[in-house]
Amino acid sequence: MALIRWEPFREVESLQKEMNRLFDRLVPTDAGNGEKMGLSFIPAAEITETPEAVQIKLEIPGMEAKDLNLEVTADSLTINGERKSEIKTEEEGFTRTEFRYGKFHRVIPLPVRVDNNNVTAEYKDGILNLTLPKAEEEKNKVVKVSINPTTAQ
Repeated sequence: MALIRWEPFREVESLQKEMNRLFDRLVPTDAGNGEKMGLSFIPAAEITETPEAVQIKLEIPGMEAKDLNLEVTADSLTINGERKSEIKTEEEGFTRTEFRYGKFHRVIPLPVRVDNNNVTAEYKDGILNLTLPKAEEEKNKVVKVSINPTTAQ
């Protein structure tokens, strides 16, 4: 039986190559010029709760309202959409524009049940503002907490 010298850095290098191959498969290439396209993004969200409603603000720049799809259930918000690519190049002055395009999908669990029939949405300057009124049972919900006395020993 032959002894083989263990080289830990060779294993790290092998792991790095495998990870690079994995990411190469995840990042699609544009068939036109062979350049890598960006991974999909997840819009940043800010959630605030008032006594009457849940307010959600999502940052979705570079899209139009018609490209967004919103679905609200009593306990979650699902939003998805797709940025469409536009290619801009000039021959003589050599202008080239690069932007990230792709699909996104995000599900946001809501802290309370909402009345999903009365949701309002406004999209302006890349910011989507949603107002989700709380369900009536959530507005009037009072929970009685009983205190168990402890006995001193």
